[in-house]
Amino acid sequence: MNFEPTPEQQQVRDTFARFCDQRIAPQAAAMDEAHAFPRELFGQLAGMGLFGMRYPEDVGGSGMQLTEFCLALEEIARGSMSLAGCAAMQSLMGTKFLHMLGNADILERLFKPALRGEKIGAICMTEPDAGSDLGGIATHARKVEGGYVLNGQKTWVTSAPVADFFTVFAKAGAEKKLTIFLVERGFEGVQLGRAIEKMGVWALPTSELAFDECFVPDSHRLSKEEGDGEGHLRKTLAEIRIITGAMAVGLARAALGAAVGYAGERKQFGKPINRYQAIQMKLAEMATELEAATHLVYRAAWLRDAGKPHHKEAAMAKLFASECAARVADQAARVYASYGYAMEYPVQRYLRDVRFTLIGGGTSEILKLIVAKELSR
Repeated sequence: MNFEPTPEQQQVRDTFARFCDQRIAPQAAAMDEAHAFPRELFGQLAGMGLFGMRYPEDVGGSGMQLTEFCLALEEIARGSMSLAGCAAMQSLMGTKFLHMLGNADILERLFKPALRGEKIGAICMTEPDAGSDLGGIATHARKVEGGYVLNGQKTWVTSAPVADFFTVFAKAGAEKKLTIFLVERGFEGVQLGRAIEKMGVWALPTSELAFDECFVPDSHRLSKEEGDGEGHLRKTLAEIRIITGAMAVGLARAALGAAVGYAGERKQFGKPINRYQAIQMKLAEMATELEAATHLVYRAAWLRDAGKPHHKEAAMAKLFASECAARVADQAARVYASYGYAMEYPVQRYLRDVRFTLIGGGTSEILKLIVAKELSR
């Protein structure tokens, strides 16, 4: 399958490409250095309908497919990985389970305002001793009259310092299986922990979150049955991997574009460095890998939209695209030589931010195991 955007999909790309060039890219460095959640741009993305793009019209969305969303997110990531991370959390992980499983009150009071950017959502899965190993989750929910009492600690919670509600995975029931709960910031026992200082995506706030005897009413158990959380999560993981691949492609495009531009301007020994074969080889390899990554990502998105099997392809796309982006960012910094180490050029930000795509949606090592398992079926 050779991906070629439809006219409607190209219109989506063009719209967000213009927004990237006019609004995101000029502010990206300042946004990063401020180490603050980009509320203004976040609100503008909400106004453009990004957060509701993947949801039906009857709940305030626009009913578009994953491919359109990936095209939009790729352009946002080209300008700022921090903003793309905020947008991805709000558009999918932070709101997906509310739409899938929430009651009418939750949809009206939290989900629909989140699509408008008026409320911010986050997801809580990772724990100090449980990352890729979902079975290692220790947060637990004890059934009491009228609800549950939640205890445990989560870490690497994206958008936690600014979030209004959290989708929390905890063990519940006699068999202590993963169950999904909705916790609002105002609930007693919700404690925001230390902020996690990261090497990249500085404008994407991340922190620990603790639940200390936090009462969650029965109406906020999103799981239809105790223990069905892992099944619901696995249905969403492929989408998370595909959109992470799209973000990686966006960053790689920015890094390649910067390297090409710099190589045409920088002169050594009387001519631009793009006239030297050593630089030409780097640029050619970067462009070729990026082309391959792009096709892998959008083929996986197409399969998802067509209702075809796509879990192996989603893992492949995320694995290759994130590793490709890391290599492209590294080679771009090498094209810049000493200036690739200078904070005045954006290539250092690409080099730092790309690590975000290597982690989100599963590490490369876990993804390789998934692909191998799928091949053995």
